[in-house]
Amino acid sequence: FEKEGKWTLNASGEDITLMPEDVEITTEDIPGWLIANDGSLTIALDVTLSEELRQEGIAREFINRIQNYRKESGFNVTDKINILIMKHESLDEAIINHKDYIGTQTLANQVLLVEDMDTDNARKVEIDEKVRTWIRIEKSADI
Repeated sequence: FEKEGKWTLNASGEDITLMPEDVEITTEDIPGWLIANDGSLTIALDVTLSEELRQEGIAREFINRIQNYRKESGFNVTDKINILIMKHESLDEAIINHKDYIGTQTLANQVLLVEDMDTDNARKVEIDEKVRTWIRIEKSADI
């Protein structure tokens, strides 16, 4: 419409041509969407965070933390490990659903959720200011 300066539509067998003075074009934010314009190109992106995406983000964050922990602990790149993660109601489902992915990415033979752990041999992990837990990695005897 903006490019041609008019828009023709058929209603009940009759052609109706709309002109710029016949319409009002406005833009407004759509909740949950980011919209950008560049000339005649408009992109709209749904930025709503689904539970599935939230869980995947938690899994990726744990992978990053575990990889840093491995490096800082002096593990070899090829060392197999076991991972213990202290349960937290905001994390447990994400860990369970992405356990295999976490294990594959970190070379872990086991990814275990535990009720309690000796925090002297563990690292505190903060996913955000309200979600904190502990992880411990151990070199696996399995090769």
